Amino acid sequence: MNLRSTFCLLLVVLVSRLPALAGDSAPLSPADFVRQGTPADEPVKPFSGSAAERRTRLAERARSVSGLRFDLSGLPSYQPKAEVEGRLRLWGNNYVGDSGLAGRWCEAFKQYHPDVEFELVLPTAAVAVPALYFGLADLGMNHEPTFYDYLGHVRILGYEPTGFSVVTGSLDISGWQNAFAIIVHKDNPLAKLTLDQLDGVFGSARAGGWEGSKWRPDFARGPEKNIRTWGQLGLTGEWADRRINPYGYSIRYATALEFSNKILCGSDKWNEDILAYGNYVSPEGKRTLQAEAIIAQMREDKHGIAYIRWQKGFGKDVKVLALAETAAGPYYDLTAENLQARRYPLWGDQSFWVSIKPGTRIDPKIAAFIRFILSREGQQLVMEDGKYLPLPAAAVEAELAKLAKVE
Repeated sequence: MNLRSTFCLLLVVLVSRLPALAGDSAPLSPADFVRQGTPADEPVKPFSGSAAERRTRLAERARSVSGLRFDLSGLPSYQPKAEVEGRLRLWGNNYVGDSGLAGRWCEAFKQYHPDVEFELVLPTAAVAVPALYFGLADLGMNHEPTFYDYLGHVRILGYEPTGFSVVTGSLDISGWQNAFAIIVHKDNPLAKLTLDQLDGVFGSARAGGWEGSKWRPDFARGPEKNIRTWGQLGLTGEWADRRINPYGYSIRYATALEFSNKILCGSDKWNEDILAYGNYVSPEGKRTLQAEAIIAQMREDKHGIAYIRWQKGFGKDVKVLALAETAAGPYYDLTAENLQARRYPLWGDQSFWVSIKPGTRIDPKIAAFIRFILSREGQQLVMEDGKYLPLPAAAVEAELAKLAKVE
């Protein structure tokens, strides 16, 4: 999404009627997305077409509870530094609104700070950073911002937004940042890969890559690191000369962007053979999600490899590979425990993004809310919600240290 498109999207949210989400009787207004910090238990409004189908899917997933439990005793209990008051505006990620987690966070925070009022505007993560640089939000909740998110913030405010990781993505609940899995056919003898090997398989020679809005020539690599046959990954016999068939997501999706940032050094130079999929609705009205299309191909392609958002029911006829940062290991399987502890290298997260001008301090009420979310009490609510995973103690410590530098 370019800057002009982002600006237009915000105008749609703020002053238009959101026709893509219109019901059969009356279109939605911006007020339909504003909640005052209470759980989202009101009846779902009527939607039509693909929006109605998506809303139905999300409502069903929002009721999913993993039942996973983690020891949060190593996280600090929330201790208010000072009383804060005023209005806090949180924009972005619809999933914390769909599940009611955002409302429960707000209610719990108000027990410590009753004079804080909340405005939750949670239609989509796409508006999180634009709402910051247009001065409409105090916090934007999103995954890694896009290039144009960073650029818009820099062009308008003069500096990049600051992010604080607040949850780890789910293991297998679609939409809640479900984990990346690297999969091969069940008959493939390969068991593990490193991140450099993933770059070799899914990437290509590049002149550099992006870090936020900064171009990094030092991220360059040559074609000699391309991996195109299974023999280059150590397989022998009939596999040695077989060409690798890679699968993944259309590069217009945030999923592909996140994978590129993690594995391809923020480059758009992908393997020339990759088959990339998007959500598709046939002329007969049948919807096929990109993950479903990829998993169907992988079950048939003995020589395929794919990165995919892992979901329940995907395990038939495919194998999930263990991953390591480097060849020295250790290698970690994709499990809830390894993901929550952030040992599995392809963990994902959602962050609170804030506009903090260099040399200034963060608004105390924003800092207090972030500190609460990073506390044992805030992360307990994440665990009880049962979709995102709570942060491990090391991640909380790192984010609190980052916050302390701007308080």
